[in-house]
Amino acid sequence: MKVLLVSANTEMINMPVLPLGMAFVARATEDAGHEVSQINLMAEPEALKTLAARIQKVQPDIIGISVRNIDDQVSAQPRFLLDPVKKIVSVCRQNSEAKIVLGGAGYSIFPRHALTYLAADMGIQGEGEQSFVTLLDRLKNDDDLSNIPGLYHAEQGIGNPPSTFKEIDQNPFPQPGKHIFALEHIGDEIIWLPFQTRRGCPLDCSYCSTPLIEGKITRKRAPSRIIEALTAYVSAGFDHFFFVDNTFNLPSGYSKDLCDQMIQSGLNITWRGILYPWKLEEELVTKMARSGCVEVSLGLESGSDIILKKMNKQYRIVDIRRASDLLKKCDIRRMGFLLLGGPGETRQTVLESLEFVDSLALEMVKVTIGLRIYPGTGLASHARQIGKISSDDNLLLPKFFIENGMEAWIRKTVEVWMKDRPNWIQ
Repeated sequence: MKVLLVSANTEMINMPVLPLGMAFVARATEDAGHEVSQINLMAEPEALKTLAARIQKVQPDIIGISVRNIDDQVSAQPRFLLDPVKKIVSVCRQNSEAKIVLGGAGYSIFPRHALTYLAADMGIQGEGEQSFVTLLDRLKNDDDLSNIPGLYHAEQGIGNPPSTFKEIDQNPFPQPGKHIFALEHIGDEIIWLPFQTRRGCPLDCSYCSTPLIEGKITRKRAPSRIIEALTAYVSAGFDHFFFVDNTFNLPSGYSKDLCDQMIQSGLNITWRGILYPWKLEEELVTKMARSGCVEVSLGLESGSDIILKKMNKQYRIVDIRRASDLLKKCDIRRMGFLLLGGPGETRQTVLESLEFVDSLALEMVKVTIGLRIYPGTGLASHARQIGKISSDDNLLLPKFFIENGMEAWIRKTVEVWMKDRPNWIQ
């Protein structure tokens, strides 16, 4: 079948992001013998016009649309990002009779309601490589679709839970220049190629949507396969990588082995990652620095042990400080993330958090006021129990948890606090 894959994301909320998930699907689809074309709308100044022209040229049988973001997660004036995707679906309808299949991280959080809102034909929740290929084969042969993992089909009333594949190495890395492409229109800005070595997270933080996207079981790629892929990307001209694993440091033994192999490979890459500040070993941090790590996103979230416990975090502020000190010792830049206003937040815990994070002297701090409420999370259950949201709210339109009576005070306090701290951002 002829397949056109469309990355709908045009947001650069933190930085330009290449569509890694779609690239994996492109590789799997092509390996299965289908004819694949891709378009990344972030790379297209006149996105809708370019999309229409590509559809006319390709004449696809199936159009897959990757939906990365539902909203910008800003509680004060949230921007709902599905309306631009709705225009993309409309352009597809106007220029083709192809079936439209949704996927991607954002879609996977709201598979039924996003499908309805965007008026597409089908969607695949979770990992799409194998389910999308199965869907194509079934459609080609006019076979039954009812048991495809993760498939939502509006017309046929199908809504299947996703499957997570234990051996993720069976889904090969996308090839540079064939399945994943550099952006050419962003000037001198460095592109950090997204790179994933493991999927899933068992930590069950109260507000996190990752289990809806990747599952709760950590599944790891073989380090040898990772080095092969990195070597191919470096040969193609990529040298900056963003390891998007939710917890690069867990499990520690795997992470140390991976760093050792990156050091031994002599690839001389520059990379950044995401750390969970719990059980962080000095040996691992040293290996990270030697293998090219220059910056980490440190998901500390709060400087109050009371709030960390309510968020179902395994670490406490003593662990955060130790992690921060280890990173500083190894000259790895630290970007801390602070979430204010969640359940149990008080003026005292907010001030504790601000003062604690300030004492760490991080290179950058990102402050978020209000926690985005996602379905299926502990936060959503709590919000329903106390009447913050109604029992029938599907949460597709962004809703945020801010502890009663705290919002105005937190906003004013943070505004004053940030005036003298130019490295703190919202």
